[in-house]
Amino acid sequence: MDACTFLRLLLDEAPVAAFEEQVQRGRDAGLDPTAQERLQEASYLAIQLQLVLRERRRREVELAALYATAGDLTSIRDPQRVLQAIARRARQLLDADTAYLTLIDEERGDTYMRVTEGMVTADFARLRLPLGVGLGGLVAQTATPYYTADYLEDERFRHAQPIDHAVDGEHLRAILGVPLIAGDKVIGVLFAANRHPGPFSPDEVTLLRSLAAHAAIAIENARLFDRAHRALEELEATTAVVRAHSDAVERAAEAHERMTNVVLQGGRLDDLVAVVGELLGGTVVVVGPDGRLLAGRGDIREDTLAEEVGAALSAGRTVDLGSGDGAWAVPVGTAADPLGALLLRGRAELSDADRRTFERAAQATAFLLLTERSVAEAERRVRGELLDDLLAPSGRDAEAIERRARVMGVDLASDHLVLALSAAGADRHALRAAAGHQADRWRGLAGERDGAVVLLLPVGDPSPAEAVHAELSSALGVPVTCGVARATEASGLPGAFDEAERCRRTLIALGRGGGLATAPDLGVFALLFNQSGREDLDRFVTGALGPVLAYDEERGSELTRTLEAYFEAGGNLTRAAQRLHVHVNTLYQRCERISSLLGVDWQDPAEALRIHLALQVRRLQVAV
Repeated sequence: MDACTFLRLLLDEAPVAAFEEQVQRGRDAGLDPTAQERLQEASYLAIQLQLVLRERRRREVELAALYATAGDLTSIRDPQRVLQAIARRARQLLDADTAYLTLIDEERGDTYMRVTEGMVTADFARLRLPLGVGLGGLVAQTATPYYTADYLEDERFRHAQPIDHAVDGEHLRAILGVPLIAGDKVIGVLFAANRHPGPFSPDEVTLLRSLAAHAAIAIENARLFDRAHRALEELEATTAVVRAHSDAVERAAEAHERMTNVVLQGGRLDDLVAVVGELLGGTVVVVGPDGRLLAGRGDIREDTLAEEVGAALSAGRTVDLGSGDGAWAVPVGTAADPLGALLLRGRAELSDADRRTFERAAQATAFLLLTERSVAEAERRVRGELLDDLLAPSGRDAEAIERRARVMGVDLASDHLVLALSAAGADRHALRAAAGHQADRWRGLAGERDGAVVLLLPVGDPSPAEAVHAELSSALGVPVTCGVARATEASGLPGAFDEAERCRRTLIALGRGGGLATAPDLGVFALLFNQSGREDLDRFVTGALGPVLAYDEERGSELTRTLEAYFEAGGNLTRAAQRLHVHVNTLYQRCERISSLLGVDWQDPAEALRIHLALQVRRLQVAV
């Protein structure tokens, strides 16, 4: 009996029992122990080799199937057919009861069912899965494969009633989901599912992941092909239009040249309106975004101007106002920076060439309006420099500042309000511009200082602060945070600015961003504005948190942040650990350390209230 015996068994693909039978024969033949050991080792190696060969044959079959699948997928150009083919191949490769595929909806931030294979109910095809909910939502959120041997009994996932209902309706038990990844972005999830419980093997997970990799490429290719096809059709249509209207474009270019000459020669809005009216053969006027007539004359109804301008700005293009007298409007400026509209009356129809002329007239009008705005901005800049000098705490030439203020129409002898402004989610330049408009309206000053936009307004009855705050929030479309302080003389303006800025920062630190407040409005938190109050609060914070603060400073630890997270989570250790991105056991260890520093009763209601309040005061001290 030698190695050839085992080779013949390998060649015949004999079962494992045949190898073990040869070893037993050696023992029965009375082989010495050494020979029996060599025979046992040869049998073991032969069995291992047989397993390796079988695994390789299985992998060859799978790779061949994947190769064929990749070829099939890349040959399909219709996105819907590609998705259906992916689900069908997934079901075949894993010999699963069902397969289905979801895609991510980037606008809604969830995933939705795209195709199914082997389903019997209609509920499944209508499913939407929020990111992080269910097995599929978790796969889409983490870009990691997940499987379950019995989904409805598996508590690892966030269950939702509609999903569980659909899964139960299909009698699905074991589910495997893998991400569809294109580049570095998850675009969907591919699933295989069985109607009987049981785990998926690592080989099945790897096989479905391999299919998902090919599928993601096929999906993107199909999308790109469809997009390119549509772009080509649009390009061909555009080319035809350009060729058909080349004469009209030349005519519009000549009109544009006449309008450009008006602009370059220093003409005014009335000059441009006259040229446009001559080119288009109608009455032309320029109207501001508020419906105010800026240039042009004629038989027009001023009570409808605001509505007509709104229609043009909403459409973002030339619109037929449909008033029965041949009225047209085109917006001036951009959606982000609307300057008004150009209105035309007396033309029942507009050819393509005339429409181009009308739209280019709007561009020339925008240029003239922006030029006027630049001049106004230069004036506002000078007024902003004056405000900066008024708020400077030292080095002020009072007489020179008062002379400059008189020239600009600002009476420093009267009481003034200082408004410190900020708006989360809004561009600071937009806030600065809106504040400048308010300064012009109230005969005040606007500027920037220490990262905040500042308004200086004369005191009125009623106070202008509330009205200005409301109008700024409305103009920007986001809530504006406003701190307010009063100064009775020019020398008190620096201190008033400091107080207003502290009010603004305190509002934000208290979570009241978007509101308006003076120091008295802030109640006990106004103690932060004077030195004696701050000293009392310092002693209070040190008395409540001193050992923890000292421990953090000496060791660079995060016990203070741990306390903040604990109270923010309402005392729930699991949620607090999630906020800190640490394991809950780590949080338990930190709490034990805090107990050793503050005493074991630090979580009792009365003591917890004192510590929580001290944390809030400390945060406000940092903010203001």
